[in-house]
Amino acid sequence: MKSYGQLCAVARALDVVGDRWTLLVVRELLIQGPLRFGELQRGLPGIATNLLSQRLRDLEEQGVLSRTDGDRASGPPLYRLTARGRALDGVMRELLKWGAPTVPTAPPEAVFQMHWLSQPARYLLNDHEPDRSRSTIRFGTPADGFDVTAASGTVTVTPCTGDTRVDATVTGPGPALVALIQGAMGIDAAEEHGVTVEGDATALTRVLPRPA
Repeated sequence: MKSYGQLCAVARALDVVGDRWTLLVVRELLIQGPLRFGELQRGLPGIATNLLSQRLRDLEEQGVLSRTDGDRASGPPLYRLTARGRALDGVMRELLKWGAPTVPTAPPEAVFQMHWLSQPARYLLNDHEPDRSRSTIRFGTPADGFDVTAASGTVTVTPCTGDTRVDATVTGPGPALVALIQGAMGIDAAEEHGVTVEGDATALTRVLPRPA
């Protein structure tokens, strides 16, 4: 890996995670947990196979992730973040906040995957009805999505699981879903822009940002 060659913590950090695609590899592992190579590649549309291999090697050498080699029974190697890698969660949160204002001006051809929305959902959704019984909203599908559970004043965001009972399911185009999560668009307006809410819509309004 190339180095800036500077005795500076910022430069030293960028020596490790500053290359293109590197932080997006970290994003996938933060969102979804341990993943195999093919699973990582599906969450990084556009990355070349050899480049992903190189990024994984670099991150392993730097102690950001670890690899558990598979066998015929367990399949290909599994990649997971180390404690040092998980410590990048705070960095990712600040990047989310800094980059959020630029999302509405993204080009129309920008690719969207539903599970990417789970990171801002963790920070922007709140349980506004803590006395209400537990409710779960699924954004997307088990193949590409996440579950938001509100209970006792707390919101938890997790990858989809097949045995979870959901009260509502939300699907739709990326720009409208981002605006909905950010509070820039209400449910009615979001539905006019292609968002579909199936089930108990009040479970969704329970967690969405309140109008200013």
